[in-house]
Amino acid sequence: MSMDIIKQLEASYDEMVSIRRYLHMHPEVSFQEVETAKYIQKFYTELEIPFQANVGGNGVVARVKGTLPGKTVALRADFDALPIQDEKNVPYKSTVPGVMHACGHDGHTAALLILARTINEFKNQLAGEYVFIHQHAEEYAPGGAKPMIEAGCLEGVDVIFGTHLWSQTPLGTIEYKSGPIMAAADRFSITIQGKGGHGANPHDTKDSIVVASQLVVNLQQLVSRRVNPTESAVLSVGSFIADNAFNIIADTVKMTGTVRTFKPDVRDLMENELKRVLEGNCYTADCSYSFLYERGYPPVINHVEETDYVAEIARTVPGVSEVIESELLMIGEDFGYYLEEIPGTFFFTGAMPEGDVFPHHSPKFDFDERAMLVAAKTLGIAAINYHLK
Repeated sequence: MSMDIIKQLEASYDEMVSIRRYLHMHPEVSFQEVETAKYIQKFYTELEIPFQANVGGNGVVARVKGTLPGKTVALRADFDALPIQDEKNVPYKSTVPGVMHACGHDGHTAALLILARTINEFKNQLAGEYVFIHQHAEEYAPGGAKPMIEAGCLEGVDVIFGTHLWSQTPLGTIEYKSGPIMAAADRFSITIQGKGGHGANPHDTKDSIVVASQLVVNLQQLVSRRVNPTESAVLSVGSFIADNAFNIIADTVKMTGTVRTFKPDVRDLMENELKRVLEGNCYTADCSYSFLYERGYPPVINHVEETDYVAEIARTVPGVSEVIESELLMIGEDFGYYLEEIPGTFFFTGAMPEGDVFPHHSPKFDFDERAMLVAAKTLGIAAINYHLK
């Protein structure tokens, strides 16, 4: 059965590429993926595969039931793009100004659609049920996973698997890791209110730029001096805005940034210490402030048994040349919400292109499309054999 599905996926590779390129040319940013959702719905409608639309927003959930009794396995792919101008010189370059698929979600969607069709073709020989979760808004918190879960996309599901095409890893490589693999992703916003004035008379002012600059430096000590060296955390200030003429001392500075952690106690520590340092800086300078700390996605924590299972399956998949343990990554992924609800695992599929390699979220990002086939095979074989565990 596994080989039949692999052969069918291989025969459908050109169509997989065609779907991916169409989606790449017609990207939509998070929470605005209306036409992409319609495209996915049309695909399932033509195959007469039952699906639900508008699940938790723009999400689409399709289901294929095998003839034989067995477990219910969910497979997830995201389909939102990013607000980035596509600078690649390729025939399938984005046609939408300022928007592109710069993270591989178009490839995730193409792989899952073709896999769903393939599983449907063999459903009379398969056990269990297969749930295909097409998720909107992965790129922007609060994300699409949580509202889709609240809308019932995991009802009756025993396990969930997901993968991310990864341009930094060679084609044919599967990277897995039990336990934490991706970090919780939080954001903060700070406004420091000083007292502006003439640049020639600093003694009559409360210089918000000086206060904010001291804050940026002091915040860098939170990880190095407050977090246990055996734990992991990141704090980065991403924007610092004080727009004034050259001879004016700024009245106000606005800052935003992100905090990345793996453990709840470290997450609490970073939030509390960030606020404490902010309070201290502003108290010393006699300035006021506003502070907003928003908890984003939880860490992605893979379940041990399911991770070991997928790693073992991957070693048998044609096209997979290496199966290795992933390092911890400080990037975020709302797949963590699914893993808080049911067992499962999230892994990386190597998709390094030939020639120049650009990182995810780069305006020149691209990936080796053959990785989609590797991802579809690995997810598919893991799904159809899960009832044998």
